[in-house]
Parts: sequence; structure tokens; C-alpha cells
Amino acid sequence: MKKAVWVWALWLMLTTFAWARDLPDFTGLVEKYGPTVVNITSTQLVKSGSQGQAMSEQDMLEFFRRFMPPGSVPDGAMPPPQNQAPSEVPVRSSGSGFIISPDGYILTNAHVVDGADEVTVKLTDRREFRAKVIGSDDSSDVALIKINATNLPQVVIGKPDQIKVGEWVIAIGSPFGFENSVTAGIVSATGRALPSDNYVPFIQTDAAVNPGNSGGPLFNMKGEVIGINSQILSRSGGYMGLSFAIPIDVAMQVADQLKTQGKVSRGRLGVVIQEVNAGNAEAFGLPKPAGALISGVEKGSPAEKAGVQVGDVILKFDGKTINRSFDLPRLVAATKPGSKAEMEVWRNRAPKNISVIVGALPDKKTASGKPAKTTSIPNKVGLVLADIGEAQRHTLGVSHGVRVEESQGAAASAGIQPGDVILAVSNVPVKNVAQFDKLLAEAAASKRVALLVKRGPDTVYIPLRMP
Repeated sequence: MKKAVWVWALWLMLTTFAWARDLPDFTGLVEKYGPTVVNITSTQLVKSGSQGQAMSEQDMLEFFRRFMPPGSVPDGAMPPPQNQAPSEVPVRSSGSGFIISPDGYILTNAHVVDGADEVTVKLTDRREFRAKVIGSDDSSDVALIKINATNLPQVVIGKPDQIKVGEWVIAIGSPFGFENSVTAGIVSATGRALPSDNYVPFIQTDAAVNPGNSGGPLFNMKGEVIGINSQILSRSGGYMGLSFAIPIDVAMQVADQLKTQGKVSRGRLGVVIQEVNAGNAEAFGLPKPAGALISGVEKGSPAEKAGVQVGDVILKFDGKTINRSFDLPRLVAATKPGSKAEMEVWRNRAPKNISVIVGALPDKKTASGKPAKTTSIPNKVGLVLADIGEAQRHTLGVSHGVRVEESQGAAASAGIQPGDVILAVSNVPVKNVAQFDKLLAEAAASKRVALLVKRGPDTVYIPLRMP
């Protein structure tokens, strides 16, 4: 009996040793490349009131909830009493970044420095520098900043196209303000498409990423940066096992344009696309579900000029296969405006080649130097809205309405989603955001209002409970 116990204990010890031996050791990587990671503090002066009216406590709390880690509201940041004169309150938030050149160029997320009046960079040796924002691109959530320093340690840029699902990665950053924190995990997936991002094929990992990690590097086991930690999927505001990083090749392309041009240029076709499912593939006679199905062609767009038609399925763009519909916007956006591209489309149950001169995508918001203060605060029902231009109305197939940019609070609870177009409030057609706000104010005494919402090809009334 004693011999059996001894044999079992020996087996357990050996297997434990073998298991531990196979686990990766990150110590050398962190020691060598940890100094390339920086802590970034952004300070924005927020007016406590305008036109004699102080910002409400609810609005201020909403600002902190959206843009700062939980529990990080600074002392004195609450709005002053209503009878005090308006003043500016410094609001600070923390993020991460990493050095890409010895002369002080640093990559981070656009949302880390967006709207900042002052950006401070802290190195691992505790030196601090005032940083200049070279440029910021909202569409990719990439920003390039610079500090006046030399002989700085720099990261090694990796190749995201060589990433394998299941390989080990580590994230370094400042979660909740805890500087130079290291977490590890594996690559869960590549080429992920998120609803609000059309131009980034995200790397999904299970490395713990939290508020404050934004802008920090994602390293592979060779010590190469393969991505910028950018987003988490969470119901609590903290890590839940789903983290997303911007591939470093995408980020470096953006950074190069920001450095040389001060803005990012992207290609444009002018089409509305949707996924090809099994039913559509069968209906169109496709061998398999693949490609991007054209459900709309903007008048006067590069696509219309090239002869693209509603019902076409784009299978290849510039020699690259379109497996999923979200592949197309990325490939088109990466194409230089004015250049010629060849497309293979599926039309009338047969392939067809079409040449197109790629247009230029209008600037959504590109900041050069100090970013403009364009942060939108949700209205009282939780909506951030945008007016719809003539070209968008044609593309969306509507004559009026406002587009939902963000939805939270009462609006999100009612089922209103980003991308929806609100056509009417209680049967009154909506022409612009200002009119929508006016109609909402007039309906303040009602318990519910009916919003006529267009989502894709469908139009539906959604009852909204007034707060």
C-alpha cells in the first residue's frame, strides 16, 4: 500500500513538473520590452456650465462613466452649485502606449487622447514628458503622439498575418491606472469584425484587458508587437475574457499617413453591402455562401460609374478573395483613392470582371495637432444622433431622418441600435437632430413615444419609455 502511494506521488510530481516545464516563461520578454511601454494621462478642461447654466450632476456622472475607469473620478470634479459662475474643471483619464522610434514617436488609441488639452507620457524610469498629438484617426482608433526625447527603447514590429489561433500573447499597460501591468493569454481568433468598426480586422484574445490598457501593445512570444489593445466586450465594464486588438500593420499604415499627411486617406466604392447567407447563395446560383452582396449603389459613385448593379456579388477585389462581406470595406479603404482596381462579380449566375476607379472616402473625423472637442454627450433618452446628408439618404433609401451613432439608457432598453435611422417621432417626420430634440422635449410629459425606425430593409415602430 505504501509503495502504491509512493509511486502515485512520484507520478504526480513528474507530471506536474512536465506540465510546468511546458508553460511559457514571459520574464525575459517583459524585462527586455517592458521599458517600451508608456503610461499616458490625458487632461481635458471641461466647462462646468455654459451660458450661465452649470453642467448637471447627471451629465457629469455620465461623462465619467463613459470616458474614465470605474472609481477614478478625481477630487473636485463634481459640478459646482448652480449659483456659481461657470468654470473649467480638469478631467483626467489614463491609458497606455508604446514607443515605435528612438526619437519619441508613440502609438496609442485615438480615444485615449481624443479631445485632450494636455497629454502627459510617463516612462518606466519615471521620467515624464508633455506629448504632442501628431494625428488621430477615429475610424481605426489609432493615434500618433510624440515626446521630445532621444535614444529611447523601441518595440519590434511583428507580422499579424502570421498569427496562429492558440498561440500565447501578453498585454502590457495600465489597467485602472496600475502602470506596467502584465497579463497573458492566447489568440482566440483573428479577423474579427465588430459592429462599429468597418476597417479593422481585430485580433481577439483572452488576455486580461481592462480600462487603462487601451493603447498598450500586444506581444507575441518573440517579443514582437502584433497589435494595439483597443476594446473589450463586457457587461460590467471590466474584463470578461473577450479582448480585441488592432493589428499592428493596420496601425502602422495609419501612423505613417498621420505622420506624413496629417490625415488618413481611404478608398471608397459607394455601395451598400450585406452578407451572403446560404439562402442568398442558392437564390443567386453561387457555389457557396461567399462574397459581398450589393443591396444599394450610390448615385454618381465610383461603383455606379463602373457599372456595378444591385444584386451583384463581389467575389474578388484587386485580386483578393472576399470571403465575408466585411472583407470588402477593409480592402477598398486600404486602396489609394484614384487608383484602378479589378473586381470579379457574380451576376446572372456567372462571374464577370469589372474595372473601377476607386474614389476617396470623406473624412469622418481626422484630427491633426490638438484634436477638436467633438465628444457627443447622449441626450436624455441615451441617444447620440447624427444628421444624414443627401448622399447618405440616397444610399439608405430614405428622404429624411437621423442616424443613431450610440444608444444606451432608455433607448438601448427599448431596442434602438447604432446604425438605425429614426424617421419619425409619434408620426411627425424627423428632418434633423435639432428637430428630434425639440420633438422629444415636447413629448416630455408623455410616458411613451413611438419612434419609427428603419433598420436595414425593414421599418418598424419602437415604443420608447420617457425617463
